[in-house]
Order: sequence, then structure tokens, then C-alpha cells
Amino acid sequence: MVRLRQVTQRSRLLKSAILCAFLGFSCLLPSGDLSAQAASEQPVGVTVRPVDAARMSNAAQEPGSWLNVGGTYAETHYSPLDQVNASNIQRLKLAWSGEFDTSRGQEATPLMIDGVLYTSTAWSKVYAYDASSGREIWRFDPKVPGKSGVNACCDVVNRGVAAWNGKIYVGTLDGRLVALDSKTGRQVWSTMTVDVDRPYTITGAPRAVKGKILIGNGGAELGVRGYVSAYDSETGELAWRFYITPNPTNSPDGAASDDVLREKAFGTWGDGIWKKTGGGGTAWDAIVYDQDFDQVLIGTGNGSPWNHRVRSGPGMGDNLFLSSIVAVDPQTGRYKWHYQETPAEEWDFTATQPIILSELSIHGQPRKVLMHAPKNGFFYVIDRQNGKLISARNFTPVNWAAGIDLKTGRPIEYPEARYSTNGGDFLAKPAAYGSHNWHPMSYSPKTGLVYIPAQEAPLGYADQKDFVYKPGPGFWNIADGSTQPVNLGPLNETHRQALKAMTQGELIAWDPVKEQEVWRVQHPSIGAGGVLSTGGGLVFQGTPDGLFHAYLADTGKEVWSFDGNIGIIAGAMSYAVGSEQYIAIVTGFGGAGGLHVPYIDVAKSGTGRVLVFKLDGSATLPPAKLYEKAEALVPTDSWPADVVAKGAALYGNCLFCHGFSAISNGVVPDLRRSRMVNSKDGWKAVVIDGALEAKGMISFADRLSEADAEAIRAYIADRAKQLASDEAVRKRASQ
Repeated sequence: MVRLRQVTQRSRLLKSAILCAFLGFSCLLPSGDLSAQAASEQPVGVTVRPVDAARMSNAAQEPGSWLNVGGTYAETHYSPLDQVNASNIQRLKLAWSGEFDTSRGQEATPLMIDGVLYTSTAWSKVYAYDASSGREIWRFDPKVPGKSGVNACCDVVNRGVAAWNGKIYVGTLDGRLVALDSKTGRQVWSTMTVDVDRPYTITGAPRAVKGKILIGNGGAELGVRGYVSAYDSETGELAWRFYITPNPTNSPDGAASDDVLREKAFGTWGDGIWKKTGGGGTAWDAIVYDQDFDQVLIGTGNGSPWNHRVRSGPGMGDNLFLSSIVAVDPQTGRYKWHYQETPAEEWDFTATQPIILSELSIHGQPRKVLMHAPKNGFFYVIDRQNGKLISARNFTPVNWAAGIDLKTGRPIEYPEARYSTNGGDFLAKPAAYGSHNWHPMSYSPKTGLVYIPAQEAPLGYADQKDFVYKPGPGFWNIADGSTQPVNLGPLNETHRQALKAMTQGELIAWDPVKEQEVWRVQHPSIGAGGVLSTGGGLVFQGTPDGLFHAYLADTGKEVWSFDGNIGIIAGAMSYAVGSEQYIAIVTGFGGAGGLHVPYIDVAKSGTGRVLVFKLDGSATLPPAKLYEKAEALVPTDSWPADVVAKGAALYGNCLFCHGFSAISNGVVPDLRRSRMVNSKDGWKAVVIDGALEAKGMISFADRLSEADAEAIRAYIADRAKQLASDEAVRKRASQ
């Protein structure tokens, strides 16, 4: 039997290779160990059915499965299962856990299909487990080059996989779309979806629609042109592509977006530096299929660079289709309609946050709507048939706009908020981290409420007069004066605590019909995880301190928690095997908050896991592999003050991984505690020679001289001295 299966597989691979050559596109067929390990049989006693158009369309009719990253095509992140409920939640115990092999941020929502749980992890790896026992069936490593990490604005994360016709699909950080055999984890095909000479990344989950696999990309802050692509699920052949921003020459791309970009978008862009950067607009997360109107809804990203004046120059316009929701035909990619949430955006106000589809009673009439809580702080209800705005109300404090004009659909901006032209600085709230970021929100049809993982985190902006675009991997092209190259200066503990006091995280229950908050749970920091609501009247959410919480869906009262030891930022899901309901969550702190934010004190960084719970579970959680803080290491070397100051300015090259003011949460090494800083030669080997490229730390020799690198070492040494002083103060205070 094994021999027959091997021969059959070889025959299938040979046919695939011939087909690839005939069609003229690139297929990377499996070889060697195929990057899949521990392949074995599917769970016994489970009926396996193909995930096809009919099954996906009727996903709500099999509540025990979780077929799409958001559950169903509506992406409500809601499970109607109610075996676990308020009356028995205290019996919810760990059923099993699985260990990953990376300590970076974990943001995936798993799938559960025919008894198998599939999840991606950091570095775009994929694991398959027996959903009832936790036995690992297979794992797949796409072997993403470590150097790709420098192009990821917000950690080397991955938000999930898609399933279709016996295959599992994952987008890789370096821009590939890979199809895997769902039984074995072996690679079926792979295609590069991006220009490898530009700093693109993929962190979002693919979507499977009508035999096509849809994928977007990221990289706006580094200077790319965003688009969404659809590939044939069986062959990996490109079916269509929709660009978010115009071709700089207004020439056709030979893409589905050609006509609408030429007719509607190009005239809104002016003549600025966007023609070199590509304009941004990357659709790095929200891509949702709307069955009711047979359309794909795409949430688009921010501009490149951020500053609107720099980006568009004279004749500035709205910059379509930045910060928009765009509807396209799933078969052809042709444009249907759009709604732009933040015209001419310049605060990194992406519209890539999760989109939820539902039907609501508006003024007594049923309306098929989409619900959206993007970064800009307003909760939108939009008619899916035509993209017309129904309502928009802020769900967190907002100081960039007085509201949204319901007649025009445009924000009523405060003039001082537009820092590119107001002649001064502006402290925006919300800002680049957003009132809501990528974290899944959930809609419960049982309560009629949307549960939003929200946060309040201001950021200062200023017009950067001397901005110069720098092409190439790792070059941050933001042009707003807030973070490039300024890095909040040499923060001491007093400054850090003051910044912390200006931020907060929360879980908000929002009534989309009444346009008002129903309840709110306050968290000790920003960066809390995605949300799952259930038919059992519960809402589940993890937090950076490693706790997994359950709240009553109608009141927000906390009724249960579990200490998973490692920070949680991903969204949970629920499924059933046989007669038992399970709740699953991926754990592992990281992402933008894990890398950049210098005041998430409660965060616990460590090697990622998947945790799965059921009533009366009997598993024991193994000890966590946590990041342990070493003492501040102050080098014995000394440098002149001007060298330290030079290093502080040059540290802008480092802060997006190693943290503002060199304050790290442990997702990547805290340089102030690193032995490498004590060695001039060792520092050069890493920063200039690229000794740690395999781990994501590339050589910076193309932008820094050896003297520059030494100046940064001097700055880090100065920060280590400050850390040693702060820790001494804390130690005395605790005695």
C-alpha cells in the first residue's frame, strides 16, 4: 500500500511538472524531505469531504468545523456551539497543547476540517494536528530566508491558512503562495506572487473562493505598490490581479484594475514621490468573499510615504484607492464599487482591519451590510450592494476628525490634524497603531453586538521637509517626522511611564444598530488579542501577559481565565469533534506592539504554542520557554558625546525591530542586555558582515559605514547605562 501511494505521488508530480512547463509559469515542486515532517494518517473514524464551493458556501450549516480564517465567508469569528457556556465554564480545562519552534509573534487563527486542526506560525510555517488528541500529523517549513525579516514592518508573523479541494494554502513572508497536500503536508505547487527586487512581504491569510486562491501583500512603509492576486487553486497559475494604486505613467498593467485606475484613480494622485515608491495601499489582511452579491471585498492600506504632501506633491488629491474598501468580481477581478474611509490619508490609517458581513435591521428595514472598525477610530456600517455609507461613529477617542459626514461619506477633519500642511506638529489619537489593528473582532448574532479588541495609543507627527526616498530592502520610507529617523529620544524610566499612562487597551462590545458602546473591559496594556464569541454566550480573548479570558457576552463580566504563560495576541476559534466542543488559541507575543512599543510591561515573550480546551480536559501544560531578561550590560569602552549623538540618529535603522529608544519586549534581543555590545569586532560581524542573517539580522553595510555601526554601539552603550540606573532605582524601591 505504501509503495502504491509513492508511485502514484511520483506520477502526479511528473504530470504537474509537465503542466507547469506547458503553461509557462513557475512551479516549485517538492524535493528531498519536502520540508514536511512527521507525515502520517488522518484521524481515524472521521469522514473526509472536499472543501469546495458548495461546502464553503454552507459552512454555517456545519458548526463543528472552522473552514475559513474567520469561520465562514461572513468572517464573524463566531461559533454557534454552546456546549461550553456560562453555567459550566469553570470546567473548561486544557485538552492538549502543541509546541512550535519559533519565539516570534503568533497571529494565526487555525482551521479545523474533518478532524484536523491546521495553523500557520511565525516564519510562515504550517502545522497539522489531530484535533481531538493533539497528535502532530505533519509540519511544513517553507524555509523563508532570514533576510526577509528586515522587510516586515511588524514582525515575521502569519495570520493563517486557507483550504480547498484537499490542499492547504499559505502565503510566505518572502512573497510565495504555497499549496500543500492536506493529508501529508507535502508541497504541491508554489508560485512567487511579488517582485523579488522590491521589499514586499506576505503576512495575511489567503482566501479560497470559487477555485481561486486570493492573496495580498505588505510593505507600504518601505516603498511598494499594493495589489491583490487570484491564482488557480489546482495549478498556481495567475488568474487576475487588481492593483490598489495607479501605474505611475497611467499606462495599462494588463490587469483587472486597468480601466478603473485610469478613469477614477490616476487623477487623484498628483505628481509627487509616489511615482517612485509605488504609492503603497498594500492589502495585507482583509480580503472577504461576499456570497450575497458575488463579490470580493478588499480592505486597502496606507500611503507610501505617509506624508500626503510628500507623496502627492502639487495638485494633491484623495489618492484612490488608499484606505478604502474596494469590491471586485471574484472571477475576473473587475472593479464594482469602493468606499474610501480616509481620503488622502497620512497617519497610517489603513482599512486592512477585519471586515464582518451580516444583515442588520436599519430603521426597521433589513440591510445586507459590512461592518468595519479600522485604525482611524470610526465604526462603519456600509451597504454591501453599492458601498454606500449607512453609519459611522467613533468607538474610541478621536482628535483628527469631528465625525463622518453621512451625506458625502467623508470625514470632517480638524485642520490642525493634517500635519503635512498645517505648519506644526500634531499629536494624533488614534495614530499609527490604530484604535483597532489586525486583531480579529467578532459579531454575535445572538447578542447583536460586535466585540472589538481596541486600544488608545497616540503618536506625534510633523512635516519632514528634507525627506529623501531610499529604495531597497529595509529602508523605511515614512516621511512624517515622527519615527524616521527620530526614535522618541533617550527615554528614561520616568519618560517611559509617562508614555505608558497615555495608552490603554480594551475590549469593547459595540451595538452597530444603535451606534453605541454597550460595555467595556479595560486591559493593563495595548496589544490584547483577537476575539471569539460563541453560542454559549461567551467572549474569549487573550492578553500579552499570557492570560486567556472568557467574558459574558451580554455584560462583559469575566467568568474564567487560564494562564498560558506566554503572551497572546491571536484570535481564538472553536470546533467540535464527536460530541465535544473545543476552544483553540495560538499563543506567542510579538507583532508591532511586541517589537516597537516600549511600555508593554506585562508582556511575556517565548516560544509559541497552540492551546486547546474542552470541558473536563485533563492535559498538563508543559513549562514555557520564556525570554529571560539578562542584566543590563554596560561596556567598559567610552565614546565622545558627539559619537553617541550620531549613533542616536542612526538608530532609526534599528528601532523597528529593536524598539523605540532601544527598549525591547524580548521578541528580538534587547541590545542593552546583549554581550555583543561589549565587543567591537562582534558588533561589526553582526551589523556590517551579516553574521546573523539567517535569524533575520541582515548586513547593514549598504547603508552604514563601520564608523556608523560603531556610533550605534556607542548609543546602545549609553542606553545600557540608563537601564542599569533605572533597574538600580527599581531595586531600591522594592526593598
